[in-house]
Amino acid sequence: MVERRNFLKIGGLALLSTGTMARSLASGQKALEKIEDDRLRQWLAAIKPFGPEDYQKRCQKAFRLISDQRLGGLFVEPGPSLQYFSGVNWWRSERTFGLLLFPDREPVWVCSAFELDRAREIIPASQEIRTWEENESPYELIGQTVRDYARLKKLGLEPSTRAFIVYGLKKDVPWLELLDGSPVSDGCRGVKSDQEIACLEAANRITKLAYREAFGRLRAGMTQEELATFIRDAHARYGVSGSGGPSFGPASSFPHGSRKRKNLEEGDVILVDGGCRVEGYSSDVTRTLVFGRASDQHKRIWEVVRKAQLAALKVCRPGTTCEEVDRAARKVIEEAGFGPGYKYFSHRLGHGIGLEGHEYPYLVQGNKLRIEAGMTFSNEPGIYLPGEFGLRIEDCMVVTAEGARIMGGMEAVSLEEPFAAD
Repeated sequence: MVERRNFLKIGGLALLSTGTMARSLASGQKALEKIEDDRLRQWLAAIKPFGPEDYQKRCQKAFRLISDQRLGGLFVEPGPSLQYFSGVNWWRSERTFGLLLFPDREPVWVCSAFELDRAREIIPASQEIRTWEENESPYELIGQTVRDYARLKKLGLEPSTRAFIVYGLKKDVPWLELLDGSPVSDGCRGVKSDQEIACLEAANRITKLAYREAFGRLRAGMTQEELATFIRDAHARYGVSGSGGPSFGPASSFPHGSRKRKNLEEGDVILVDGGCRVEGYSSDVTRTLVFGRASDQHKRIWEVVRKAQLAALKVCRPGTTCEEVDRAARKVIEEAGFGPGYKYFSHRLGHGIGLEGHEYPYLVQGNKLRIEAGMTFSNEPGIYLPGEFGLRIEDCMVVTAEGARIMGGMEAVSLEEPFAAD
C-alpha cells in the first residue's frame, strides 16, 4: 500500500507530477477525439497553457495586496507560489534563489552567479536578475534590492520560506523588517481564475474515471498494491501521472491508511484516496465501497457521511465562514450518534486545493475567513470506527456566486454506485 502520508511531501500530492494533459490533448483535436467522456473533452479543449498575461495579472493583484498590507515587497523562493507568480520551476537547494515583487515594476530575481545562464533560459529577458558569488551573502543582496526599489523597508516572506533564509536575513540585514507574506500569496492563490478551475475540473474528472475503471477489476485475494497499480495505469491512459492509495478492511479506519497489508476479502470496506494534476492543478478524490455484500451498518454510516457532504455543499457560498461549512457537516454526523467533536469524524472537513494538494484556506473549526467566489476546497466528511472500518466521501468543490458545486461531476450515489453516470 502507498501510504497517504507519503503522498504529501512536495507541493501537496507528491506522487502526482505536473501533468501534461492539456498540452498533449487540448492542443490536438485528434487526441481529444480519443476521449470518450464528453465533459472531460470539453474541459480539456478549453485549457490553454498559462502564459505571460496570466502571470502579469497575478503580479498586479499581488502589488495591490502588498500596498494594502503596508509592505515594501514580497520575497518568494522556489515552490508553488513561485510557479504561480512566474511560471518558473526551480529546485530548492542551500543556495538562495527567488523572486522579489515590488509594486508597479517588473519582478527582480536573486540568483547564484554560476546559475545565471541557466536562469536566463527561463526568466523573461525584461526582468532583472541580481547575482551573488559563492563568497557573498545573498541576504545582503536581497536587502540592497529592497533599499533600491521598495517604498517601505518591510519585506513580506511567502509562508513556505525556509528558516535558514529567515535567519540569514535577520543576521545580515538587521534593519529590514520581516513580516508574514501570506496575506499576499494566499490572497492571490486562494481565489482561482476560470482557467485554473478548468484545470481542476479536468483533473477531478480524470481521477474519477480512473477509479471507476480500476474498481471494475476488483477480485478476491488482490492486494492493495495491485489496486493501486490499476488506478495508476488508468490515469496514465489519460496522459497524466496520478494514483490512489487503497485501504482494505480495518485499515480503512485509519483516515490516511495503515502500514499493515491485507488481501481483499468478501465484506471488506475499500477506501481509496488520491488524484492527479492537469497543468499543475490537483485533484483529490476519495471513494468508499464494499467488496461483496454491504452490511446494514455499512449502508447506514455511508448515508450519514453522504448527508454530511451535501449539508456542507449547501452551506458553502460567498460570505459564509470556513468554520460554518465544517460545522454543517459535523452537525449531521454528531446528530447521527457519531460524536461529539472529533471522536469519529476525526479531521477537519476540507482544505483548499490548487497548485498544492492541500493549501489555503482550510474548512476547520476556528477559521472565520469568509468564503469568496472562485475558492476551491475538498469536501471530505468521514466516520472511522477503530479496528473495524472507515467510510469517507471526498469531492472537490468550487464556490460560485450562487453557491458551491462539485468539480468533475460524477458524485457518489451509494456504496454500490460510487460514481453517478452523468
